[in-house]
Amino acid sequence: MPRGYDVHHMEPGAVMTIAFELEGEAFVALNGGPRFKFTEAVSFEIDCETQAEVDYYWDRLSVGGDPAAQRCGGLRDQYGLSWQIVPRGLVDLLTDPDPKRAERAMTALLEMRKIDIVALRGIVAQA
Repeated sequence: MPRGYDVHHMEPGAVMTIAFELEGEAFVALNGGPRFKFTEAVSFEIDCETQAEVDYYWDRLSVGGDPAAQRCGGLRDQYGLSWQIVPRGLVDLLTDPDPKRAERAMTALLEMRKIDIVALRGIVAQA
């Protein structure tokens, strides 16, 4: 039996880890086998410059995913992995020095699935 079989129960030759790079960021993936499932405890954030970029990633990553898991800019893809699709400027709206404006931003965000930064800015700007 391969080393560690009593713990991981993986067949000889199974890939246990793989290192890779995405957009200059280093990652190591661990094959936890069927005992370990994806949860929202781990998600990838995509920081987007524009609404068009938000739409681009949302439209592609949500295909085949769970629509019930889409809220506040987060989604679960077809593999069960969670993603946060975040437009630049969101944090500024949520931390506005005027508490009423920040509250309006948070209230509106909680009602959204995919974040619409233009709509949020409009809501926050309301008197």
